Amino acid sequence: MSEKKSYAKANKADDLERRNRTLQRLQTLQNQLASRPQAYRLTGKVCIITGVASKKGIGRATAFAYAHEGARHLYLLDFDGAPLPELKQALEEAYPNTKVTVAQGDAADDATIATLCKRAIEEEERLDVFFANAGIATAIPITETSPEHFMKLLRVNTLSCFIAIKHASAAMRKNKSAVGGSIIMTASVAGLKAGAGDIGYSVSKAAVNNLAQVGASQLTGTDIRVNSICPGLIETGMTTGVFDYARSKGTDGKIGQLAPLQRYAVAEEIAQVATFLACDDSSFVNGQNIVVDGGHSASLPFVPGRMA
Repeated sequence: MSEKKSYAKANKADDLERRNRTLQRLQTLQNQLASRPQAYRLTGKVCIITGVASKKGIGRATAFAYAHEGARHLYLLDFDGAPLPELKQALEEAYPNTKVTVAQGDAADDATIATLCKRAIEEEERLDVFFANAGIATAIPITETSPEHFMKLLRVNTLSCFIAIKHASAAMRKNKSAVGGSIIMTASVAGLKAGAGDIGYSVSKAAVNNLAQVGASQLTGTDIRVNSICPGLIETGMTTGVFDYARSKGTDGKIGQLAPLQRYAVAEEIAQVATFLACDDSSFVNGQNIVVDGGHSASLPFVPGRMA
């Protein structure tokens, strides 16, 4: 066998081993709640989460994580109302002590969010957590991006977060049995550096990261914290096309290989960060853009082991 063929065979074996190791690790992470005793970091807390419909999504995973941590009442909102009854049933069967209210609506509509926050205060007399997770992603070159498309991304991804801060903070100040609260927003590493999204998506997420900083500053003295989460490459409903394409070519084992962890993430991993930010474990974390990307953004681009 030639040296070239021997190298290719060894490389293929390494890819297969990496793929199998990654899939095993991700399966463990996706099933972690089932193997973990129910905890109480969110006992008694009332939480709103937007963008919950996708079965592989961050919002749905976070809803289960919050319920697992003892949340008292979850208000769940999505533009797509069809999957909501199933989500409500699944949550209530798994966590009967958590009340679940689902609503179809636009997370970027001022009146919709104002009404939802008001409902939480009227029914529970408190709002502790607002996770503004709703968002959309596209992959369109800048030369083909219309102003209308650009503004649509800003509306769904950024305006929704501004509205969340506006109304959630007002509601949290009316809490009768709690002090302050936590507002969390899903941003992206695309909002920090180029190369992780198209122009509209990247700009919209950069604005979300800035909202976390400005929101925290303008809510000084209220005990309301505002932070954003910046996921790297993650398998969700929005990225299904990328993963399906790689699997069709048999290259799914290489997805995320540029990160030091050499893999992509699943929604449950982001949900754990959202849980940390929602509970008192993060009581002094405020105005931060927390990167969850397997270490990808920690380094300038290079191929490990090949310096030239």
